[in-house]
Amino acid sequence: MANRRAIVKRRKAVRNIKKITRTMQLIATARFQAALNRAVATRPYTDKLAELVADLSGVAEDFAHPLLESRETVKRSSLIILTSNRGLCGGYNANVLRTAVKHLREQKAAGIETDVHMVGKKGVSAFRFQQRPTVESITDIEDKPRFQQVEPIGQNLIERFLSGEVDAVHVAYMRFFSAGRQIPEVFQLLPLTQPATEGSGSTSYEIKPSAEKLLNEILPATVRMRLFQSFNDAAVSEQIARMAAMKAATEAAQDMIGNLTREYNRARQTQITLELLDIVGGANALN
Repeated sequence: MANRRAIVKRRKAVRNIKKITRTMQLIATARFQAALNRAVATRPYTDKLAELVADLSGVAEDFAHPLLESRETVKRSSLIILTSNRGLCGGYNANVLRTAVKHLREQKAAGIETDVHMVGKKGVSAFRFQQRPTVESITDIEDKPRFQQVEPIGQNLIERFLSGEVDAVHVAYMRFFSAGRQIPEVFQLLPLTQPATEGSGSTSYEIKPSAEKLLNEILPATVRMRLFQSFNDAAVSEQIARMAAMKAATEAAQDMIGNLTREYNRARQTQITLELLDIVGGANALN
C-alpha cells in the first residue's frame, strides 16, 4: 500500500506541474503576440532608415561621416549581448551566449580586446559563473523594451565610438525571421555599413537642406533604431522559445501522468490479486 500511496502522491505533484507549465505556455503565447506586433511595427521604419541612408549617401558621394568610417586598425571593440531576465525558455540564452563567446574568441585571436555590455540577468549570471569580465550589466529591461530604455545605451556606444575609445561595436542577439525560425547572430552596429537595399537608388529626392546635414541627423538615429530593433527581435524570440519549452514540458508531464497511472493500476491489481489469494488460501485451510 505504501508503494501505491507514493505513486498517487507523485502523480498529484506531476499534475500540479502540468497545470503550471500549461499556464506559462498560455502566458508566453499572449506575450508572444504582443512582442510580435512591436517587432513587426518597428521593422519597416528601421528598413526605411537604412534605405534612406543608402540613397542620401549616393547623392552625397564626397560626404564622410565618422559613423560610416571603418578604422584601419581595430584594437578595441564593444559587444552588447541580449539575453533574458527569466529562464524556462529552452536553449534561448545558451544559444545566444554560445554565439557571443565564439565572437569573443575570434576577436581575441585577432588581437582585439572586447568590452562586454551584458543585457539580461541570465547572461550576467552565466558570465559571472564563467568569470568573464563585463564593463556593464543591464537588468532593468524586461520583455517589453521601450525606446526610451534603449536610446541611452545606443547613445553611449555612439559616443564611445566617436571618441575613439572603441573601434567597432557589435550586437549578439537572437534574430527573428518568423515564428518557426530564429537564429543567434552577431552583427556590426558601428561603423554603419551601407548594404544595398531593395529599391535603393531608384528614388529621386529633392533635398532641403543638404544631404550632408540630413545624414548628420539620420545616421545616429539609424544606429539607435537598429539597436532597438534587435531588442524587439530578441523579445519576440524569447517568447517563442518559452512557448516551445513550456509546450514540451506540458506534454512530458502528460506522458508521465499516463505512465504513473499505469504503474498505479498494476500495483493496485497486484494488491487485489494478493488479497484474493489470501482469501482463497484461508478458505482452503478451513476446509
